[in-house]
Amino acid sequence: MSGPAHDEAHGGGLGTRLNWLRAAVLGANDGIVSTAGLVVGVAGATSDRAALLTAGLAGLLAGSMSMAAGEYVSVSTQRDSEKAALAMEKRELREQPEAELAELTELLEARGLSRDVAREAAEQLTERDALRAHARVELGIDPDELTNPWHAAWASFLAFTVGALLPLLAIVLPPSGWRVPVTVVSVVAALVLTGWSSARLGA
Repeated sequence: MSGPAHDEAHGGGLGTRLNWLRAAVLGANDGIVSTAGLVVGVAGATSDRAALLTAGLAGLLAGSMSMAAGEYVSVSTQRDSEKAALAMEKRELREQPEAELAELTELLEARGLSRDVAREAAEQLTERDALRAHARVELGIDPDELTNPWHAAWASFLAFTVGALLPLLAIVLPPSGWRVPVTVVSVVAALVLTGWSSARLGA
């Protein structure tokens, strides 16, 4: 795997914060939109609060469980890929230490270090913890903070639930004639708020 051109894809590791933030934003938006569509559709057929509440709660439970399961499977796959990449890197460090040192030097040099400084830094990083150095610089992975599927699953579950509660309450609480307008306004405001919040938290 020596030299500037090889088959491994470098970078792309997600930090823990971005992992749960992505899951939370997607879950909240899905909860808002899907539940709003469901309860507004039911409201077109009946004005009975019990029917609206039952339909909304059923959609909330089904959607939150579906989102959590989907995120768990997705992030588990990503975690397995990260573990496989680390295992491959560990094997290459054992079998081709000089080639890996040269590669680390090139990667550091590409980040703006001079050749001599990059070589010295690569040697020091390799002496301290070669696998960690290559994981962070080459793969963009922190071995101590691999993506956690349970974090993503719970974030999606809770976010979907919170998001779904807004249109559910908006369709159930107001008088019959105001239900749909209040729900539409609430959904638009909630989507704007989640977009703004994700931009702030992810900055």
